[in-house]
Amino acid sequence: MAIVEIVKYNGTPDVFAWKFPSEELGTWTQLIVNESQEAILYKGGQALDLFTAGRHTLQTANIPLLNKIINMPFGGRSPFTAEVWYINKVYSLDVKWGTATPIQLQDPKYKVFIPLRSFGQFGIQIDDSRKFMTKLVGTLGTFNKNDILKYFRGLFLTKAKDAISSYLIKEEISALEINAYLDELSEFLCQRIKPTMDDYGIKLLNFYVNDINVILYLLEELTAVSIVARR
Repeated sequence: MAIVEIVKYNGTPDVFAWKFPSEELGTWTQLIVNESQEAILYKGGQALDLFTAGRHTLQTANIPLLNKIINMPFGGRSPFTAEVWYINKVYSLDVKWGTATPIQLQDPKYKVFIPLRSFGQFGIQIDDSRKFMTKLVGTLGTFNKNDILKYFRGLFLTKAKDAISSYLIKEEISALEINAYLDELSEFLCQRIKPTMDDYGIKLLNFYVNDINVILYLLEELTAVSIVARR
């Protein structure tokens, strides 16, 4: 296979990580990294040299970690094999989340159990490329928004249920009133989820709860309880 002369990626903001299709490189190969990108060389499943924005010639001087493994001669033109992964570090602010099935919570004011659904969106940025690649991407050929949601859906649903329940109890707010407190609840949830995202090299920029819906027939029942309670 011919040695690749230029390695680059001009993808969409939806893709957080992408693997260059060829592994046949050389010490004359030009590695082009755009703004808001980083590139990592892999060999034998190990993350080695990292490149920030700019045009890089893959010489022994700027691939020291890879050079230790394959012992390329200094100077001259040397072919070698390695994987090149691009990591997109641009802000992604419109990742949607939601509870596919209702979550059961007890209304702290009226002491009845209610099913509700919650929806919103959040923003992220890849903060630590090595950690992100090691813990999440693995052997996939690409990693995008759908993959983020697939990997973290369980986390979001668990945290959303626990945080909404805790917030309702802590503030003694009825489910009838919760939509008036979405800003505070969003910040409460963001602080609960952020440490876990940090563990995967992802910076959680924000986390918004846009709406909380109580199942209609139970909302009517809860409203009736509220009216009776005020009499």
